Amino acid sequence: MLAGLHQYIKTMKNFFCRFFTPFTCRLFLLLFLPGFAAQAQEVKSVPQPPKQLQALRITEPVKIDGILDEPIWQQAEIATDFIQNRPNPGPKEVHPTAVRILYDDVAIYVGAIMHDVSPDSILRQLGQRDDIGNTDFFGIFLDTYNDQINGFGFLTTPAGVQLDARYSSNGEDWSWNAVWESNASIQGNNWIAEFKIPYSALRFSSKPEQVWGLNFMRNRQVTRRGFFWNHVDPAKDGFVNQFGKLVGIKDIKAPLRLSLTPYVSGFGVIYPANTESSGKTDYNHDFNFSGGMDVKYGISDAFTLDMTLIPDFSQVQSDNRVLNLSPFEVQFNENRPFFMEGTELFNKGDFFYSRRIGSSPINYLNAQAAEAEGYTVIQNPTETKMLNGTKLSGRTSSGLGIGVFNAVVGRTYATLEDEQGNRTKRETHPLTNYNIAVLDQSLKNNSYVTLVNTNVMREGKTYDANLTGMLFRLANKGNKYAVSGRGALSQRFFTDKTDLGHTYELGVGKVSGNFQFSASHKVISDTYNPNDMGILFTNNTSEQSVGLQYNIYQPFWKMLNLYTNIEGGYARRYKPDAFQNFYLNSNINGTFKNFMSAGAWLTLEPVTTYDFFEPRIGGAWYYTYPTNYGFGGWVSSDYRKKLALDVEIGYRGFNENSRHNISIYVSPRYRVNDRLSFTYTLNNNTKNDDIGFVNHFNADRSAEAQDTIMFGRRNVKTTTNTLAVSYIFSNRMSITLRARHYWSGADYKQYYQLTSAGMLQEDSYPLGYSRYGVAASHSHNINYNTFNVDMVYSWWFAPGSEISIVWKNAIEEEVRQLIPGYYDNFSRTMSAPQTNSLSVKVLYYIDYLMLKNKLAKK
Repeated sequence: MLAGLHQYIKTMKNFFCRFFTPFTCRLFLLLFLPGFAAQAQEVKSVPQPPKQLQALRITEPVKIDGILDEPIWQQAEIATDFIQNRPNPGPKEVHPTAVRILYDDVAIYVGAIMHDVSPDSILRQLGQRDDIGNTDFFGIFLDTYNDQINGFGFLTTPAGVQLDARYSSNGEDWSWNAVWESNASIQGNNWIAEFKIPYSALRFSSKPEQVWGLNFMRNRQVTRRGFFWNHVDPAKDGFVNQFGKLVGIKDIKAPLRLSLTPYVSGFGVIYPANTESSGKTDYNHDFNFSGGMDVKYGISDAFTLDMTLIPDFSQVQSDNRVLNLSPFEVQFNENRPFFMEGTELFNKGDFFYSRRIGSSPINYLNAQAAEAEGYTVIQNPTETKMLNGTKLSGRTSSGLGIGVFNAVVGRTYATLEDEQGNRTKRETHPLTNYNIAVLDQSLKNNSYVTLVNTNVMREGKTYDANLTGMLFRLANKGNKYAVSGRGALSQRFFTDKTDLGHTYELGVGKVSGNFQFSASHKVISDTYNPNDMGILFTNNTSEQSVGLQYNIYQPFWKMLNLYTNIEGGYARRYKPDAFQNFYLNSNINGTFKNFMSAGAWLTLEPVTTYDFFEPRIGGAWYYTYPTNYGFGGWVSSDYRKKLALDVEIGYRGFNENSRHNISIYVSPRYRVNDRLSFTYTLNNNTKNDDIGFVNHFNADRSAEAQDTIMFGRRNVKTTTNTLAVSYIFSNRMSITLRARHYWSGADYKQYYQLTSAGMLQEDSYPLGYSRYGVAASHSHNINYNTFNVDMVYSWWFAPGSEISIVWKNAIEEEVRQLIPGYYDNFSRTMSAPQTNSLSVKVLYYIDYLMLKNKLAKK
């Protein structure tokens, strides 16, 4: 096969290079013929048996001081001969690493010595927890069920910064935090790391003798080389399935895992109440104190119950709010710790979008409708309040993962006032119960089968929702080929009907090696809607896609590695059947030997696209999207240097007048020293002669009446400036500041009426539309600014215990006239009414066993 591929590439090279310059020819071949740069040579690797390390039982605990001076360390078996994973997979390390493991009835202990040439070669930038900066680090990875899919990671740096993560079929989850001990020191030309990982931080079966998957990693940042004890081949799919083995741990029992993390917090806010015609703004202020608790309880050796009672999310990072002119909702990142930690089971299949919990009230518009009844809306909350949350998760010795999630959101009310000044409340969100249940069976060869159910139950007449889904992955013995799939049934239960919808997807491919391929078929019915607890942007579609990749993992020429791929897709409307879209995408990226990374991409939509979503009313309406193409590239410099730079430029051109998009991303970062760093980001996007939905009318609001759909031609400019500053006092104390200003404006130049054939006809709109209540002077121009500051002081004064102080500043302004010029917008934003808040929060971690032992000693 490789010989045939080589001949095919050679033939295509000779053909295309007859018509293009040498540079253009090579660029085309790199983008559309993956593997050209490597001349189609598949790198063969000889499988090696997994390494094995024996743990040594101890009777007296060791002191976690980063010195390893207890004699017992010298009696333990040594793990050494680490193998390079990047940038050149395969060679053994030149500067040795030696690791030993001890254990007792409470914890496992890890001692590692990283030899180097001099102390100056050991980079040690300080950072926040789970933040890998410009530093060396060492880590241990454990697969405690030995299922080759799920694992734990614990890492530290020479400066003592802790990092931990969970691993699953979804990838790695750095938001997971456990309570464990570590220390590090620099001794001569070496640095030492020492860990104590209590069994309460792990999950494992109750077998008399444990066999765990095991790996160690060392990062030597001065050369940007990474090493694993048991070789991790980047050409092989998966991470946990490439671990060695830890043996010798006998007769241990999972301890009583009970911990409490109570909190107290104080919150004060000053916010604008109203702005008078003179421009003067009145401000109100609120102060409140609250308390709550997080509880972790180990129901058994494998299952853990997590609860949060009266949670406080006032200190989470502000959302990156944007001007949304698209037909789809904006998906925000999750920043709330309860929904970030230990949720890998619940995120299987992408059926769960945690921001649904605590989001906008489902009947938010009911308050606005009350204005037609003569009421004035005094207050209409934009968020609901979560009362409590519970997670139960774990995995049996047979590899069956079980997860149950529950969250309760309280009722939300809008405050209304009638013409006589009497105030009343109207419910905008009922008491709501959110539930998820997951069964996830791990199989051999990095395979699994998963069943997921999500359910939303609302009090009263507001509809309920349910979704049942299944997903699977089956790989061959060498994890070289795999078939995967997913399917789901969605249900919405209204008082007079039930809406049913379905989706399914099947994919097959070669997932390991230099040359990889994939093919998939996906169907989403017109009534499938998982959005009560999940998120889906487009339904009513059927799509087939194929992809080819060729990756070079070994250094060649001036490159350390190179990744290329090409993908094509064909989509049709599910009901009624109609063509939607055909596309081709290709990209290439890699890292040079000077550790500068770069990439380029190219996308084509060579035939007319039929957009059924932009008209915003469903049914048979569509907009004929013109043929278009796009290309761009990016560069990222070596982050080891004090000054580093990321740049990306993109262009998209349309077969339509002067319509085009240009995007520019520039992000320099400067590291003053190992404590202080700055990162600035400029993101600019310009859409010239963009076309989009404006308005929709229906003569008598009936299905029989003719719809009138208005589109507009507009220039849209968006500029985002973000500054992040970090000062790290120690590996437990830091202060960070993040300031973001976002400006976006749309200037409409011409209006059109959308025809039933998907074409645009020029229209005099808004003139002549008074019958629909549209004034002749009405403008759809819009100018939107938002500014946020998040300043956070954090001090981890004890394991799992934190004091945090957060100041937030928020400004938001939207007007129906375009204000040209970035600096005019920034100045206007800074003088607009703003909200300032200050919160102080104290968390204290209480472990039952630690507390019991301390009291017993007294």
